[in-house]
Amino acid sequence: MRPKTLAKKAAQLALEKKAEDIVIMDVRKLTSITDFFVVCSAESSIQLKAIVDHIVEQLEKKGIKAWHIEGYTNLTWVLIDYVDVVVHAFLKPAREFYGLERFWGDAKFEYITEDNVKPKRKTKSGKKGEDASISEGISETES
Repeated sequence: MRPKTLAKKAAQLALEKKAEDIVIMDVRKLTSITDFFVVCSAESSIQLKAIVDHIVEQLEKKGIKAWHIEGYTNLTWVLIDYVDVVVHAFLKPAREFYGLERFWGDAKFEYITEDNVKPKRKTKSGKKGEDASISEGISETES
């Protein structure tokens, strides 16, 4: 799976567990450590665990295994490292404290919501048809 596609899938999986304030940050022009960050928030440690478990389990079903997971025992800030994509799942106060969006402010940001994850395409007949992938925001080929 290409890095941008993986980032979108991770964001979509986080949304399925009601993660909030989900953003994909394109950091390709800023660092060589990774291509994308997926950042999201949870209201509680129970929700944070559910988000992280869901992302890891669903991607493993697709044959994509995390290279490293950090912070799982504390459940304040969990980092899931897929090398080209790093998922940062935070409790809200921790996210505000660490301020990744401020630190990586020169990155391109794509905000993920229920409305833009799987917009419905209109068919030739004008009816809403199959789900479309996220089409706006960061392009796959940008480098």
